[in-house]
Amino acid sequence: MSLAKEFKEFIARGNVIDLAVGVIIGAAFGKIVNSLVTDVIMPPIGLLTGRVDFSGLFFTLDGKAYDTIQKAKDASAPIIAYGSFLNTIIQFLIVAAAVFLIVKVINRLKREEEAKTAAAPAEPPRAEKLLEEIRDALTRPK
Repeated sequence: MSLAKEFKEFIARGNVIDLAVGVIIGAAFGKIVNSLVTDVIMPPIGLLTGRVDFSGLFFTLDGKAYDTIQKAKDASAPIIAYGSFLNTIIQFLIVAAAVFLIVKVINRLKREEEAKTAAAPAEPPRAEKLLEEIRDALTRPK
């Protein structure tokens, strides 16, 4: 089998295509969550905490003071940008909550489907019914 043909078969598998779709949707969802955190959630939190912009919170390791994170980066100062880290944690929590809710709904739907199939026992095959009738006829007293 040629390498090109094997690669084509690999790409054409459903699970590879599903994975690609999931990655693309995940990337788009990540952008939405990033915007939600940066543009919607963090401004009110910043207002409540005294107009603090979390993305601009940092401290330098060299002991020098810089007005902004960008000025510290331009000066090649070693910094710890803990505000960006806080934003990332909030984004992760939102994504984790969304995935949890999706999985919870899917699991509930699966349980409902399993309950439906378990509640209605399957009719035995015709051959089995005929065999039971023959057995019953042979065991009846005459």
